[in-house]
Amino acid sequence: MNVETLYAISKDVLDSISEVYIGNRDVVRKTLAAALVNGNVLFEDHPGLGKTLLAKAFGKVLGLEYRRIQFTPDLLPADIIGTKVWRQNTGTFELVRGPIFTNVLLADEINRAPPKTQSALLEAMEERQVTVEGETLRLDEPFFVIATQNPLEFEGTYPLPEAQLDRFALKMSVGYPGTLEDEMAILEARLRWAKDDPTTDMKPVTDRGTFLEMQAFVEHSVYIHPDVIRYIAELVRNARDDERVEAGPSPRGALTLLKISKANAALSGRDFVIPDDVKGYALDALAHRVVLKPEHAFEGVRGEDVIQEALNKTPVPKGEMREE
Repeated sequence: MNVETLYAISKDVLDSISEVYIGNRDVVRKTLAAALVNGNVLFEDHPGLGKTLLAKAFGKVLGLEYRRIQFTPDLLPADIIGTKVWRQNTGTFELVRGPIFTNVLLADEINRAPPKTQSALLEAMEERQVTVEGETLRLDEPFFVIATQNPLEFEGTYPLPEAQLDRFALKMSVGYPGTLEDEMAILEARLRWAKDDPTTDMKPVTDRGTFLEMQAFVEHSVYIHPDVIRYIAELVRNARDDERVEAGPSPRGALTLLKISKANAALSGRDFVIPDDVKGYALDALAHRVVLKPEHAFEGVRGEDVIQEALNKTPVPKGEMREE
């Protein structure tokens, strides 16, 4: 794997997904960048904007296994990770694996399940393993979660705790179609497909083995200059030191921003990171990790405001960023 091959494959992936997901291509690119570092993505948005379609399209195009869990108040942890069942004919307990044993997991309306069930995802999202009745099982690679939640309906929901929010690499919004032409393109595409689920006709652009090679390239072969590392550290500390912040971005948030900046560099055809890679993902990677003091939250201050101000005040490194 080299940067030219990764760039070409990634372009084909983005083009293929954009044929069925008629929406914000920047969201598709950021989701792919997160996938390249096994980063989990949380979409907080209204129903019917194509979040499920986007997750299924990723699974199909990348040649990965895809599963969906519809979170409900009566969902149990065993419904996600699985359990052991007594088989009378053999006289032994047999492990029945849950839907979490996949590559791309869509956790639909994740905030509708109680905290005990939400916590069943924590170990998987961070350590890529689950524990079923004392037995620890590794999940197949790659593994990442695409979760959704509705920002309007709060009745019968359980807000995600900070510990779980911190395990999402990116928190994004799909948003409504930007223009009338975009809205028409969605309707016209539906007429062309003559079906509600166009992903059934999608062909894989790559396969699991190739995608793992792409992930390995991002991890080991994309260079990040010490000045850019310092830039990330200063950005996170400036956000954390804001007087309006109760708890700022964690070191995990800084690591996420570092890794996803490397992924964006590779998607741009470079094997080195520049400051723009960091700036392009700072809001999506850090804003949901900011806990504001109550008095400022009541005034309407958002995590995005804190991160944007930190971006504005953090000096951007200059000079050559390639490996010497």
